[in-house]
Amino acid sequence: MNILVANLGSTSFKFRLFRFDGAGNAALVAKGGYERVTDYGKAIDDCLTELQAAGHVRSAADLHGVGFKTVLGRGVTGCVPADDRVIQALDGFREIAPAHNPPYALGIQRFREKLPAVPRVALFETAFYQWMPEAATRYAVPPAWHDAGVRRYGFHGASHKFVAERSAELLGREDIAERARRLYQAGPTPLAAGARPLRVISCHFGGSSSVTGIRDGVAIGTSMGLSPQSGLPQNNRVGDLDSAAVPFVMKTLNLPLAEVERQMTKEAGLLGLSGAGNDMRDVKAAAARGDARAQLAVEVFIHSARHWIGAMLVELGGCDALVFTAGIGENNPDLRAAICANLGELGIALDPVRNEALRGAEGEISAAGSRAKVLVIPANEELVVARETVRCLQAGR
Repeated sequence: MNILVANLGSTSFKFRLFRFDGAGNAALVAKGGYERVTDYGKAIDDCLTELQAAGHVRSAADLHGVGFKTVLGRGVTGCVPADDRVIQALDGFREIAPAHNPPYALGIQRFREKLPAVPRVALFETAFYQWMPEAATRYAVPPAWHDAGVRRYGFHGASHKFVAERSAELLGREDIAERARRLYQAGPTPLAAGARPLRVISCHFGGSSSVTGIRDGVAIGTSMGLSPQSGLPQNNRVGDLDSAAVPFVMKTLNLPLAEVERQMTKEAGLLGLSGAGNDMRDVKAAAARGDARAQLAVEVFIHSARHWIGAMLVELGGCDALVFTAGIGENNPDLRAAICANLGELGIALDPVRNEALRGAEGEISAAGSRAKVLVIPANEELVVARETVRCLQAGR
């Protein structure tokens, strides 16, 4: 079974092709993408031409499904057929996720036009958070606001779900790994009597970042809220911000709401703090040259990461594993060390040699006496999307 995973941006189209054998094992057979996309139909044609030329698929008939890592839908979550209901749900929250929802809605439509016989599946980033306690999802807003959809949804769900599965495997808890793998089909299944809990704090640090607390394979809290603009400072998005700041700057700087929104989503985050760029590599390079603003941006990021790790540590009542994933988390030993500094009393201690040696690969970086394992697990969101696409298609037969 061949599953194409489509990752759609406002001007980009990236893809990965997975091949599943009869036992359900997946192999990545191709990946690629295009930038500065203005015509998704052409990008899809180019993708198929590329796959055909490489001998991976002879025609559209060799594709058995297309999976989409959709972000946020009004009234829809989980892993579902990418039909008109999904397109309407994406459009219903386009103002909350303007960089994500319109491209996915358009991409799904174009795939339907270009490949009408190939089933389409949407795995929402919010799916992993369906079972969070209600208190973890609610804002203290009037009921009408909540009824309109103002609540904490959480994002990076595919990444955190992969961490839930893989960390359990690495810690020898196949019972929890299987519970996490089956989550979208069966919900949180009962644990065996007397089973030890498994508490994991997952840190997805990349172009956008979030921290999620996971108990026994299920999310119990997360740093992102109503939109992907919340939580830690993002690449060029503000992260957490007191709501009073919006009317204040509108009045004080004489800015219209649309301009405030633009600045919060385009000129804030690491970019706004540092002035050196929205990529942590550029920010760190500027800081190394003595740029005070860039150094402050790094310190703000570290402070926010520690804040959210602390919140999940308390909510979980401790942790058995602290996991770093995504580009920043996988490739920056210095940031991992700063985030974990002086946490020995809380059971979290790094081995400096192991930490410094590990970049972009899976492994353990905790010290010998650390009560919690500190792990680096490379992100694999597309694999989760492909797996769930297969399960959704099989369940619909």
